[in-house]
Amino acid sequence: MPTKRVIRALKRAGWEVRGGSKHHKLLNPAKPGALTIPRGTPLKQGTLRAIIKQAGLSVDEFLELYK
Repeated sequence: MPTKRVIRALKRAGWEVRGGSKHHKLLNPAKPGALTIPRGTPLKQGTLRAIIKQAGLSVDEFLELYK
């Protein structure tokens, strides 16, 4: 999946992008920790699943946000 669309879906879930050089860093004021997403590359399935899990979303919830 394209990184930009994944980030757009995570923004809809309340995550905010906070710069970074080789990776995007996303923070959510309501949740502890941060998400790190590689820049400029389509995400592989395993990487995407890990990001979704770290974001506290189910795959179905993410796909709703991804539309």
